[in-house]
Amino acid sequence: MVKRGDRPAIPRKRVALFCSVALAWLLLDRLSKNAVDGVDPGTVLVPDVLGLFEFRLIHNTGAAWGAFSGSTVFLGAFSLAMCAIIVWYLFWVCRGGDALCNVALALVFAGGIGNAVDRFVQGYVTDFINATFIDFPVFNVADIGVTCGIVLFFLSWILADRPKRARGEGQDAEGGSRL
Repeated sequence: MVKRGDRPAIPRKRVALFCSVALAWLLLDRLSKNAVDGVDPGTVLVPDVLGLFEFRLIHNTGAAWGAFSGSTVFLGAFSLAMCAIIVWYLFWVCRGGDALCNVALALVFAGGIGNAVDRFVQGYVTDFINATFIDFPVFNVADIGVTCGIVLFFLSWILADRPKRARGEGQDAEGGSRL
């Protein structure tokens, strides 16, 4: 059995990196949402930017593509639960992880907190970036953090696994994966 004192301390640099990225992304999310505060939903703030997107304010009570519409409290609680799992995973399971993993999880964490604050304070999420070149849900800076963070997390996982595969770890005698 491992005693609490037997585990190595989480490197302070990893904690600082996670907190810095999460705070910066959350601040960017809050500032961008405050910039459109007071505008009527449906209003186009900036039309047709390079034929790629426009800024159109939407108050979203559901998830992407209208899923779970009206489930604001449930989705807010789900976001907070996911943020708690991220903190648990980063600091108790992988003990600080690598820098890319820290940045990835900080982006997802900040996005989750940013949208949860909207849900609990306003009763909806403020979305305002509308991709005009494809059929895609209107989104915000928090959503960008969640999406990019998930991609970066899987990238960090793949990159961390490469040295193990090169050494033959994680494979059975025939060279197949033990997973």
